[in-house]
Amino acid sequence: MSQTTTGEGWAVGSLEDMGDGPGFRKVRKELGVTAFGVNAVVVPPGYTSGRHLHERQEELYFVHRGTIEFLFGDGEARTLGPGGFARVDASTVRSLRNTSEAEEAVYVCVGGAGGYVGRDGLLPEDETSPR
Repeated sequence: MSQTTTGEGWAVGSLEDMGDGPGFRKVRKELGVTAFGVNAVVVPPGYTSGRHLHERQEELYFVHRGTIEFLFGDGEARTLGPGGFARVDASTVRSLRNTSEAEEAVYVCVGGAGGYVGRDGLLPEDETSPR
């Protein structure tokens, strides 16, 4: 099913090539990501996810398509449209809901533990200045 293309030190793919219908798209597996977790999720109209939390993994959600309401353990709710981000601590209970009764929504979730790497960009040996 996957039409992922790989080269020396890189991989590219498309959400549409990673699965059909509602559900998880295992981006990490498809592209060979090893430094953090990453999935895309296609949420059917009106669907509300189960509540969950993590032991260690902080998560960052990015709404790609549709409108998603994030429900947090403290009773707060926030609705985000395309381009919206939500960061959630590991121990925070969360769930989400596709607010549309007619269209799918899509979000990308990146998770990890262990901290920020910081600026570590370098120029290749044969480069003298950034483009």
